[in-house]
Amino acid sequence: MGWMTNEDGLDKCAANYVPLTPLSHLKRAAHVFADVTAVIYGAHRVTYAQYHARCSQLASALVATGVEPGQVVATILPNIPAQAEAHFGVPACGAVLNTINTRLDVDTVGYILDHGEARVLLVDTQFVDLAEAACATLDGPPPLLIEVPDLAAGFPATGRHTTYDDFIATGDPAFNWIMPDNEWESLALNYTSGTTGRPKGVVYHHRGAYLMTMGTVVSWRMVMRPVFMQIVPLFHCNGWNHTWMMPLLGGTLVCCRDITAAAIYDAIADEGVTHFGGAPIVLNMMVNATEAERRAFDYQVEIFTAGAPPAPATLSKIEALGFNVTQVYGLTETYGHVTECLWDPAWDSAQGAERAAIKARQGVAMPMMEEITVMDSEMAQVPLDAATQGEIMIRGNSVMKGY
Repeated sequence: MGWMTNEDGLDKCAANYVPLTPLSHLKRAAHVFADVTAVIYGAHRVTYAQYHARCSQLASALVATGVEPGQVVATILPNIPAQAEAHFGVPACGAVLNTINTRLDVDTVGYILDHGEARVLLVDTQFVDLAEAACATLDGPPPLLIEVPDLAAGFPATGRHTTYDDFIATGDPAFNWIMPDNEWESLALNYTSGTTGRPKGVVYHHRGAYLMTMGTVVSWRMVMRPVFMQIVPLFHCNGWNHTWMMPLLGGTLVCCRDITAAAIYDAIADEGVTHFGGAPIVLNMMVNATEAERRAFDYQVEIFTAGAPPAPATLSKIEALGFNVTQVYGLTETYGHVTECLWDPAWDSAQGAERAAIKARQGVAMPMMEEITVMDSEMAQVPLDAATQGEIMIRGNSVMKGY
């Protein structure tokens, strides 16, 4: 259907087809936005050229340890630069990124490390004890543990493991990235919360993550050079894929380790943050901030919020403070948010509770997400007992047994 009768010479080739991958965003940005600030975390400020070089060093160092394409590299990290670099550096060597929830217990972390067969584990010093205890539960060889200290946050290196900066210093900043031959290849491995049993593994492919980055730009009405604050933990649906998206726009990623109203207001006032995402609890935090925590700003800041719909009263109050909120919704199995409350200009006259009630709707499918949301119908066919026992893994819109 739709094919011409004579299409000789029009098969896929390097001249007309390249697999979709969010890795391409940073490869491009390293040249197009070479001198633009890419990542900010306190005194840590790197340009896109430097960001790309650090991610390349990470990829190169991982290869030197014996990590091969398709193998898993895990992280137990808050939203700090190393976590952002892992999102590009790990898949740049063909490996699969597994960001582990820092709030999990030893048994669950051990299960994930064993189940995902992680070869290397990048862990923040704050969580080294958790990582060591989890590794001790494994029957087989534990992953190589690389420690990521954070002196500014009060977490100096323990001295028990190679540190992240020393590790990537062994890598080549000119490492030739291993790009996917097939956009269906594995990019990241995430696990659900495990509230109803063992966590379920969910594999993101390069195509799906790429589409999410493109759809979010449209949905959020983004323009070039946004300043985005990473508040959503990067172990939740890879931070809704926003870190993979920022190089597309030459945007600046502001990392946020500890989520407080003061930290957010300071980033808006000092760094010019234009966008951030967060659960409704973050909105409540902003609304209930003290005068001492608040900082003045003279432009509108865009917020994506997801989860349970925020209370209409909260939406009314936060908009009065200079924020515009868009309600979205998604799942680990759908790369994060796949529906949005798309505003209709016909509602512009709505005010107060009426306006807030409309904005609390979860809405319609986001742009470019139609294929990804097919996963829901596929998942509905999976027996609940299998799902709750963690016996399945979702890849794109197909269910794979064994995970």
